[in-house]
Amino acid sequence: MAGMDSEHVQILGQSLRGERVVDEQTFACLEVLAERLERLKKLDKAFGKISFSPAVKKLRNQQHIVAVC
Repeated sequence: MAGMDSEHVQILGQSLRGERVVDEQTFACLEVLAERLERLKKLDKAFGKISFSPAVKKLRNQQHIVAVC
């Protein structure tokens, strides 16, 4: 599972740096990571203030805009 996590992070990072296109795989990785972050927050209050970077939040907003169009 840890290997899969790093793959999701790697794909997302490459997309944010412009090293790969932002595509469905990017958004799928972002959703997996978002779900895992939410699970961590529910697991322990210590994770409550952790959030994505502004760049990831912007990308996530783009995903919602694309989904609506």
